[in-house]
Amino acid sequence: MSTPIMATKLYIPAPRPEAVLRPRLTERLGKGLYRKFTLISAPAGYGKTTLACEWLADCGRPAAWLSLEEGDNELTRFLTCMIFSLQTLEANIGEGVLAMLQTPQLPPTESMLTVLLNEIAAIPHPFVLVLDDYHAVNSKLIDDAVYFLLEHLPAQMHLVMTTRKDPSFPLARLRVRDQLTELRAADMRFTLSESEDFLNRIMGLNLSRDKIISLDSRTEGWVAGLHLAALSIQGDHDADRLIQSFTGSHHFVLDYLIEEVLQRQPEDVQTFLLRTSILDRLCGALCDAIVLDLAVSGKTALMELERKNLFVVPLDNERRWYRYHHLFADLLRRRLQESLDGSRIEELHKRASVWYENNGFEVEAFRHAVESNDIDRTARLLEGKGMPLHLRGAAGISLTWLGSLPAAELDCRPALWVMYGSALLIAGKPTGVEHKLRAAEAALTGAEQDIGVRDLIGLIAATRATLSSLALTGNPDGVERKLRTAEATMQNTGEGDKTDELVGLIAPASEVWTSGNQGLENVIVYSRRALSYLRPDNIPVRTAAAWMLGVACQRSRAHSEAREAYNEVISNSLVMGHQLMAAMAMIGLGQMEEEAGRTRSAAECYQEALRLGGDLPVQALREAQLGLERVRHNGMKSKLIEPLSQREFEVLELIAKGLSNREIGEKLFLALDTVKGYNRRIFEKLQVHRRTEAIARADELNLFKNTRKPH
Repeated sequence: MSTPIMATKLYIPAPRPEAVLRPRLTERLGKGLYRKFTLISAPAGYGKTTLACEWLADCGRPAAWLSLEEGDNELTRFLTCMIFSLQTLEANIGEGVLAMLQTPQLPPTESMLTVLLNEIAAIPHPFVLVLDDYHAVNSKLIDDAVYFLLEHLPAQMHLVMTTRKDPSFPLARLRVRDQLTELRAADMRFTLSESEDFLNRIMGLNLSRDKIISLDSRTEGWVAGLHLAALSIQGDHDADRLIQSFTGSHHFVLDYLIEEVLQRQPEDVQTFLLRTSILDRLCGALCDAIVLDLAVSGKTALMELERKNLFVVPLDNERRWYRYHHLFADLLRRRLQESLDGSRIEELHKRASVWYENNGFEVEAFRHAVESNDIDRTARLLEGKGMPLHLRGAAGISLTWLGSLPAAELDCRPALWVMYGSALLIAGKPTGVEHKLRAAEAALTGAEQDIGVRDLIGLIAATRATLSSLALTGNPDGVERKLRTAEATMQNTGEGDKTDELVGLIAPASEVWTSGNQGLENVIVYSRRALSYLRPDNIPVRTAAAWMLGVACQRSRAHSEAREAYNEVISNSLVMGHQLMAAMAMIGLGQMEEEAGRTRSAAECYQEALRLGGDLPVQALREAQLGLERVRHNGMKSKLIEPLSQREFEVLELIAKGLSNREIGEKLFLALDTVKGYNRRIFEKLQVHRRTEAIARADELNLFKNTRKPH
């Protein structure tokens, strides 16, 4: 189930017709195109995004754009957004990875990125990908993913990043390799001539050079500070007094200027700015829903703000979506906190949540529901429509909210206890999961087992099946110690979605699962219980439980039940479009068919698994390829009409060593005609006509495995 991505995140802001051109910087960016990576890193308000847009307009390469925000700091959502951005250049790129991102258990991140890199390498022309406001994601997992991309980046792609702080990957290594172009705050500051151009030509202030020098010095070439100062000066006849009052750090200057700017706006405009400051993106209908008592429509108000140059940035060509300058938005929100009590601000967030939900943006609806402090609404949104939001890239914010609730609130809503446990698992904290599941069971005591309660019981069992699978890995220590070890391993990689790490830890368990393993029995019991209680339409969780049951039954040699479980996985996966899960089930079926000696049926299963998996470089598909090779080899070996005798093997080995018939006769004390007779019988049995063919055929049948190949 995919989560909608706002198209505005992919929109390249158009360069303003009246703007300060900065050729000294765009030339540096252009000269660095031969490198892999361009980093534009400076504090807020230095014109990073504006510069990137100015350069893209003339760089001569097509560009994909992704505007990032806090809601994108889960790896699944980040990769989804990045692929959608790339699809603005190549329509079908990354479709396989998008399918993987929808699976209950994600493949390793590097495997998915490898698939994407191979597709990028096939793009016939060079292009640029811009990650704007990268600081918003603040995730080591995402940093690691981006650095993996950089390490293996095809020549066609150049990555640009604008950010307020450096990413946490080794920039020094990129510098040493001459793979990094970087612009810093010192580079981004307006020069005196740029400040003069901005203040007098763009803002129309007609200031003397002395005043410009003074203002430039006090703002240190800070673009946002100059912009706010210019707005203040436009309405103040005493420019000298205002310029002389600018002292202190950027923050103090900005606090003063924002007061000056806001106080000069009509009351209805101030109200609009403050109430809509809770939004990351604004459109007319959304503003109408939040402000309610607008004198004009939200669309008209936004267009008027743009006309006044009041820090709104259009996000599409139709002027439908806008955003506030980030620093301006931060300060508006601070002023909102000072001017309205908490309940009124919560009501604004609730209105935003309702609008987002009604328009299909579930994650945004959930985020504002959290801020609205409406527990019932937030809980309902977290449960999602068929798959909880914490399984769709919102695990971090889900866990933060759940952790903020008192136990009494969770007891009133047992479903939240269940999702709390599941979110902890996704966050790589398995040691805390069982406590939440027991709390859920306690809260459910005495509840009527209607369809909703039964589904919760199934969810609890499915979560325990995953825990039991995780506890099968590693050494034979106790369950708790294994879970602590697994948690320490996952937490070493930082915070965020740990699905990749979970899969990596669970996957080796197949090597130690045996029919006598108590942990294996636990997986079977919990998986069966999950499937007996889960709703038929709860397809994602049923599919995961059925797959774990299939694997566990296969290892226990309960092949009939394993086949039944795998068939449910395949059926559900095709409904959901989760081809990887179907491929994994097909591999299990193939392994059982191979074990039973039904090589043709096994080969068909392996071939179907490879077809479903496509180019996904996961270990399961490697097993499908190896299995197919095995059954084909055994099939060829079975075609040997009559086995070779011991003497025929000896002759064949000497043929393979390059001995002539005469030399073979001398070696084995045989007459020449006898050797030729052996040759004819060997050729007939191998169904070949000459020596080279006989050697190749023997290799195919692995006839030399004990003699020619090293041990």
